[in-house]
Amino acid sequence: MCQARPAARRPHSPDPGAQPAPPRRRARALALLGALLAAAAAVAAARACALLADAQAAARQESAQKVLGTDGLFLFSSLDTDQDMYISPEEFKPIAEKLTGSVPVASYEEEELPHDPSEETLTIEARFQPLLTETMTKSKDGFLGVSRLALSGLRNWTTAASPSAVFAARHFRPFLPPPGQELGQPWWIIPGELSVFTGYLSNNRFYPPPPKGKEVIIHRLLSMFHPRPFVKTRFAPQGTVACLTAISDSYYTVMFRIHAEFQLSEPPDFPFWFSPGQFTGHIILSKDATHIRDFRLFVPNHRSLNVDMEWLYGASETSNMEVDIGYVPQMELEAVGPSVPSVILDEDGNMIDSRLPSGEPLQFVFEEIKWHQELSWEEAARRLEVAMYPFKKVNYLPFTEAFDRAKAENKLVHSILLWGALDDQSCCSGRTLRETVLESPPILTLLNESFISTWSLVKELEDLQIQQENPLHRQLAGLHLEKYSFPVEMMICLPNGTVVHHINANYFLDITSMKPEDMEKNNVFSFSSAFEDPSTATYMQFLREGLRRGLPLLQS
Repeated sequence: MCQARPAARRPHSPDPGAQPAPPRRRARALALLGALLAAAAAVAAARACALLADAQAAARQESAQKVLGTDGLFLFSSLDTDQDMYISPEEFKPIAEKLTGSVPVASYEEEELPHDPSEETLTIEARFQPLLTETMTKSKDGFLGVSRLALSGLRNWTTAASPSAVFAARHFRPFLPPPGQELGQPWWIIPGELSVFTGYLSNNRFYPPPPKGKEVIIHRLLSMFHPRPFVKTRFAPQGTVACLTAISDSYYTVMFRIHAEFQLSEPPDFPFWFSPGQFTGHIILSKDATHIRDFRLFVPNHRSLNVDMEWLYGASETSNMEVDIGYVPQMELEAVGPSVPSVILDEDGNMIDSRLPSGEPLQFVFEEIKWHQELSWEEAARRLEVAMYPFKKVNYLPFTEAFDRAKAENKLVHSILLWGALDDQSCCSGRTLRETVLESPPILTLLNESFISTWSLVKELEDLQIQQENPLHRQLAGLHLEKYSFPVEMMICLPNGTVVHHINANYFLDITSMKPEDMEKNNVFSFSSAFEDPSTATYMQFLREGLRRGLPLLQS
């Protein structure tokens, strides 16, 4: 490259009409221009790198699918938790444990729950009766179209993973109430993180995340049933909520409710989720958690269906999913007795044998607890239910009791008929309904003021329809079932059971997903601009239409 010699350069002729720019200003302008050009170059380079990275990731994904196939890629992706297309030793550990049948000696549970020989221990037994497959809906057609492999995890789960386990009393410290907690006031042991706005967690998972903090004791308890419990469900409401039901000078009784689920499959099978309606129970513990007087945890079994099941038929989150519901007769954990010292010391602090010369264990005598404040089990359960499901601020009565109350108060009945329970996790059909419109303040107000509310299982009304003891109850069930369409039917009824208005959940969801102008154009429900949420507005219109049709008949 040639350069002119200094002697050959000619100075520019000055323009008599132009004023020369100050040197500092010119330098600043050049620096600013350089900075802008550098920033633009950096942005362009960043974009190019991002595009290149995306292209490389897509190429790796495509290459992996060619090598592994769709199902193989699904298995690989389920292990590749950081999605970097490499399986680290930590990511491969579940497969190693599965193939070798061994678990590392120092697991996170042992690290979180170290053993101290000087403290009291509690022995807990697990009682488990497997799900009755004949209660599943798909059993009615002989599980037509359901592969045996899909249900293998369910069919093979016939016993509790750990029939008995020993816990240190202090491991139950998470069940202690916060300071100043009042009788019957709920608090969260494990708070939920999901809502109708956040969506739900991935279905495409096999192994629970390592539990932390207060999650550890819940995880370890549930692991007595099955080795893969998830202490937080994929859908809201998640977590564990508790309340005080009794207080003495030295002890608390705490009632709790847990929403958790289990993953029954492992690679290369597709995920199979087993979601009990709820776990509930109680614990009686000293105020310093050094002694446990009693503990029990169980899945309620008083309803005809109490478990939701969902399983994937494919290698991605968007794969087809099958859904069913069934009945598990027993899932229960119970302490065999109060916690007792691991080591027994005499008056001088010397260790003594825990057994008599005859070989019989020493018998401990426990003082009687005198409670100063108590709350009934029913009231505590109701408060925990409202904490999990705000829509239960409306009192939903049992089916026949609701019609008796409506007759006494001369009110209409707001009734919901569905396959699974509306107020627990065993029914996915009612999930959207209870998390949106039914907990909306305007709906809560109108239901409390103008209706008697109830919800029922289809199976229970079918059973009620064939019983011979009470013709009136048979008639009420029959009138409901005549109007029912899968999956959920909402109805407004007279006290004699006559249905004056009803709407199906699928139709309800369809019209609430429409734009307001389309709803008016198609002459569907019109709604007031006072409600910004179309779901709330539509359900409000449904209730008001029921009142318009039903009130004149009540007064006649």
